[in-house]
Amino acid sequence: MKAAWKLSSAALVLALSVNMAVAGPEVVSGPGANPECFAPWSADTKHFQWQARPAPYRIAVVNGFVGNTWRIQMIKTAKAYAEDPAVKDKISEFKVVSTGTDAPAQLGAIEDFINQGYDAIITIAVSPDGFDRVIRLADKNDVVLVPFDNVLDTDKVMQVNEDQLAMGRTWAEFLLKELEAQGKTSGKILEVRGLPGNSVDRDRSIGINEVLDASGGDWEVVQVVGNWDDGTAQKVTADAVAVHGTFDAVAAQGGTTGVVQALLDAGHPMVPIAGESENGYRKLVAKHADEGLKGISIGQSPGLVAIAIKAAISALEGNVMPQLISVPLPVADYSSLENGVNYWTDLPDNFFTVNEFPPCGVNISGPAIMAQSEEDVK
Repeated sequence: MKAAWKLSSAALVLALSVNMAVAGPEVVSGPGANPECFAPWSADTKHFQWQARPAPYRIAVVNGFVGNTWRIQMIKTAKAYAEDPAVKDKISEFKVVSTGTDAPAQLGAIEDFINQGYDAIITIAVSPDGFDRVIRLADKNDVVLVPFDNVLDTDKVMQVNEDQLAMGRTWAEFLLKELEAQGKTSGKILEVRGLPGNSVDRDRSIGINEVLDASGGDWEVVQVVGNWDDGTAQKVTADAVAVHGTFDAVAAQGGTTGVVQALLDAGHPMVPIAGESENGYRKLVAKHADEGLKGISIGQSPGLVAIAIKAAISALEGNVMPQLISVPLPVADYSSLENGVNYWTDLPDNFFTVNEFPPCGVNISGPAIMAQSEEDVK
């Protein structure tokens, strides 16, 4: 009996050691791999390291909402990047699903891919919280989970994003500068928000309003929900003009082409606008800047999905990685727009213009992206 007990104890120790070996990433010292591409968010950002495993890898993208052009282009970009010669041989299986705005549905899809034995799961979170259970499950199964864009309010997973607070602040600072040049230190500003419940929408709005509040000006901010979608943003902008009259400036988180079109249709004077990186918006700024459309365009690129996939592969290879990876904000305004360089008259209005990341060696062409479908890959 004693010998049997010793054997059972040894088996238990072995089982525990195996479980510990696949219990998620180890927190280690930096610097991480390829810091020009995978830049830590701040000096305080911790670093992770997973146990290296051989390629090729099974990778899934679990999107949530898919009802706007940004999300559609993101899905196409993910597919195009998975076919890139630099990573194609490292991926044995690649799946893409969109689950809508229902958080339990997204969590269920992530759990399903974990249970199927996928190596990495890339996701845009429906909500910034509520992921504790799937994070624990991913760690237990040694799966690399990488939220990007709409990230989570946690430091337990590796995440990829641009600084949304900084984006909102930069938009507001631009508008104040342009309004001050007109002699305006107070007035009415239309804020066209994104998809409710997302961390991106929340943080951008906080950044915008922090700067406006700190300016000391008397600013009336009218908020409408545009879902980062041209059609929705055009309708709510038209409704806002009909109800509130003339605005002095507009801060649009997305759907900016629709926002400008609504102003044109209403005969609204051209005013300073802070918006996203839609090709159509940049075309309109280039065309109407002399009429007062002083626009700034900051891109939250759909190409972030490629950086998230690249980061996941790097982690699977055993490289040290920052917990939160910062991608620089790509900024252009009415003074720096150039056809064929940062907008294209021969590409659709709903094409998002920023898909090149030179420090990462990622440059996904417009034709390669547009050649892909938006359908799930199951």
